[in-house]
Amino acid sequence: MDKANIVYAIATAACMTLSILAPAIAQAITAKQAFESVARQPEKSGDMRTMLILALGFMEALTIYGLLISFMLVGKIT
Repeated sequence: MDKANIVYAIATAACMTLSILAPAIAQAITAKQAFESVARQPEKSGDMRTMLILALGFMEALTIYGLLISFMLVGKIT
């Protein structure tokens, strides 16, 4: 394995780790705050649910982009 492949392998591992870990933590924090908000104001639960689903969708899209870049880097390793 040459130097370039080692760099690609390390970059792939870092990209996959960060693209999964960071959005997972953000989703947990977002869900926690949404549950607390619904507990405080149950009458606003419909509006908060819509915003929560939209925010979680954007976070998940970032995860998918990170995994796509990781797969592209794996393709460069020969």
